[in-house]
Amino acid sequence: MESQIYKMKAQVAKALAHESRLMIIDALKDKDMCVLDLTQLIGADQSTVSKHLSVLKNAGILEDRKDSNRVFYQIFTMKERYKFLIIIGIFGACYLVPWGSPIIRQSGLEAFMMLQDYAREHVLLCLVPAFFIAGAVSVFVSQASVLKYFGATANKLLSYSVASVSGAVLAVCSCTVLPLFAGIYSRGAGLGPATAFLYSGPAINILAIVFTARILGWQLGLARAVGAILFAIITGLLMAFIFRKEDAARNAGPVYLPEEEDKGRSLTQEALYMGTMVLILIFAAFSHTPGSSSGLWSLLFHLKWFITGILLILLGLMLKSWFTRGELADWVYSTWGFMKQIFPLLAAGVLVAGFMLGRPGHSGLIPEQYIQGLVGGNSLWANLFAAVCGALMYLATLTEVPILQGLIGAGMGKGPALALLLAGPALSLPNMLVIGSVMGVRKTAAFCTIVVLLSTAAGMFYGWLMG
Repeated sequence: MESQIYKMKAQVAKALAHESRLMIIDALKDKDMCVLDLTQLIGADQSTVSKHLSVLKNAGILEDRKDSNRVFYQIFTMKERYKFLIIIGIFGACYLVPWGSPIIRQSGLEAFMMLQDYAREHVLLCLVPAFFIAGAVSVFVSQASVLKYFGATANKLLSYSVASVSGAVLAVCSCTVLPLFAGIYSRGAGLGPATAFLYSGPAINILAIVFTARILGWQLGLARAVGAILFAIITGLLMAFIFRKEDAARNAGPVYLPEEEDKGRSLTQEALYMGTMVLILIFAAFSHTPGSSSGLWSLLFHLKWFITGILLILLGLMLKSWFTRGELADWVYSTWGFMKQIFPLLAAGVLVAGFMLGRPGHSGLIPEQYIQGLVGGNSLWANLFAAVCGALMYLATLTEVPILQGLIGAGMGKGPALALLLAGPALSLPNMLVIGSVMGVRKTAAFCTIVVLLSTAAGMFYGWLMG
């Protein structure tokens, strides 16, 4: 038995005794990667990289998983350790948390009530369509197309302009945008444009900005719109600068792209297919503006299911006429892959947010009056605290406005209100957990820190400007 153990150790040591394999291990510490990604990183041909991966897999160092027509590799031991830590954390919570305390019981109830609200209001109408769009991007959008507009060598003005205003057509929250972000990032988008899109998706929401201006005043609505567009660009540029070496390594060496296959569809047909799914997401998730019984928004809300039904019929006709069974199977498989990756972390994050902060109008572990007492005035602390609270709370699309209306009525300053508006919709605890699984802990921490600091600075400036 002892000799067998040493034999296994020797096999592992032999497998690691190559600089390219060490580079592969180092790259896989942050996220899973496919052969194409690793080929660009190492600068070798696909055949050579596949041989290195085979050696590492046979030594028990790596494991693989299939996603659509691609195979992703991950470090086996790190995944097992992660599962073990989850088990220890759950056991510790069950053993140590004083569940007999009334406040703990109430917080636990709020956690599951928030999860129920989320499941009822957002999963079917927001997340599921977003997952199918992400799956379609992964399967039907070529990596060359993504690299052309969002890649490291793409025109910076074009890529950041497109990414920074993308939220104008997507009425999504911080969690609904995640599968869309994962889709374009996994296809080779540069870190800067990808994170600009990640911020702008939920932040530059026309419905939310109009609602903000109508309920909280045009000044705050205008400040939110301008700040969100600028923040998307600045955040993307800062992320690209901070992680420029890693992003360059991700795109280093010759770019070996698979040859484009003739799919029997024109560019116009693919654009109509993608556009139809985006419209389904927009109308299915279309929320009613409280206090409005007339006007364009009210008319669209009353017609939303009629329009969504027509769009679903059109989508069905497109799928039947333009796609093969194999392509549709790949699409569903890719969609399922995104769901498996994101849903568990999302549910865990919603539970934690509900436990700590509660639902709007219901206290969790941290009483609402404490939060309200900390965000009055326009001090650095008040703005920073508002930005941090907004970043941790889960705010579904449009829900941040009535929450802020109540907080402002209770004495919240105008500066902290803007800080929460800029940080809240773009971030949440569930959002952070999922982003970490897509681009790694360090990049996620940097992204969240940039958003919080920019929101704090904008809040202080706005509070000073408004007196």
